[in-house]
Amino acid sequence: MSEHADLPIPAGAAPDAQAVRRFTDHALDRARDLGRQLPFPGEGATPELWRALSALGRADLAHARIIEPHLDALAILRQAGREDLVTTQDTWAVWAAEGPGEPLLATPTAPGRDRGPDQDAVPDRDRGAGQGGTASSSVEPGGLTGDGSEGAARTSSPGASAADDRPAATWTLTGTKPWCSLADAVSRAIVTAHVADENGAPTGHRRTFVVATDHPGFRPAPVTQWASHGLAEVVTVPVTFEDVPAEPLGADEWYLTRPGFAWGGMGVAAIWLGGAQAVADLLWDQLRHPRRPVDDAALTALGQLDLTLGAARAVLERAAVAVDHGDAAGQVGAAWALRVRRTVADAAETVVRVVSRATGPGPLTGDPAHIRRVESLQVYIRQDHAERDTAALGRALLALAEDTARAGGSTHPERATDIPREGGTAHPEDTPW
Repeated sequence: MSEHADLPIPAGAAPDAQAVRRFTDHALDRARDLGRQLPFPGEGATPELWRALSALGRADLAHARIIEPHLDALAILRQAGREDLVTTQDTWAVWAAEGPGEPLLATPTAPGRDRGPDQDAVPDRDRGAGQGGTASSSVEPGGLTGDGSEGAARTSSPGASAADDRPAATWTLTGTKPWCSLADAVSRAIVTAHVADENGAPTGHRRTFVVATDHPGFRPAPVTQWASHGLAEVVTVPVTFEDVPAEPLGADEWYLTRPGFAWGGMGVAAIWLGGAQAVADLLWDQLRHPRRPVDDAALTALGQLDLTLGAARAVLERAAVAVDHGDAAGQVGAAWALRVRRTVADAAETVVRVVSRATGPGPLTGDPAHIRRVESLQVYIRQDHAERDTAALGRALLALAEDTARAGGSTHPERATDIPREGGTAHPEDTPW
């Protein structure tokens, strides 16, 4: 048998770099607009926010995938009490993924210690009216300067750990961060890093930082490393950091333990749902305007899509209400996020399978718009960890039941009083359903 390398496989067509840039810039412009228009999660209008995200996903998943992290970053900054870092011009990404190899390290520098020549070169962006005034050479509230020469990121965020909250302490990031989407397109990013002490030794903690992407020590890998057909415009590559100044955001572990972490994950699932609805739209259109008699197989497929998408939408809407009612924080919020993301990801996979079987090979070989929807959806939902997250959900539910039992409460305090079964036996009081 011939080796795969010996086959005359044609190279895949590289995307037009200028077209990708135009698409990305358009989406980021839209992100800035929506950041001023949409509500924040957990403030009484979460259902409205998530319906808007679903609508974006239904229109185009890559477009939505570019917009979502900008909105998420604004919510994170709001939750951290650092809206002073928000400007009218910046576009944002959020990079929190981990990978094999040496982690990205955040190292503090005490006052008076020598710093490298480039460690203070973090330019600030022009602040619009009402956003902290115009740019200047003085240090802005976020610790980033207007002229890029004198300022440095300072430990001033709320909740910073006492060990690193000394006056004028500065931080730098060094190492590699994997899975950095839009690293060559956004102006700022929120990034998680492993905390080191002043000697560079890891402390075992993680923390979140704000960085500017135009520092010379910020170096994304070549875009050619992103070969995906799905979400092709959302170029995602590792980034190497070398002494990049960083503004701390919250205390150690704050990013992963804040309620908004779960809320942001469910907001992503809202986009997945919109993408799945767009794939399902193909079958709906075919059956509403049939070219041949509609048979039972097609009707079964349509019914399956309705059941699947309806259930996913119902779980998402119930979760949104829980968020706004204060019932989705802590471990309960983490369980909600696992439940929502697993439900919607499974629904998306079901939709792709049902639609593909019902419509045959034609759309997957001759309908570029449908191919784009399917490929992008399949890539996007791989942010879900499938069976691992299902196991994590089961683990979380049992842990919550144990905690509730010790506290003498109910797993579902909003649930109506259990109705006795025939024979007088009540339903178990601590089930999650």
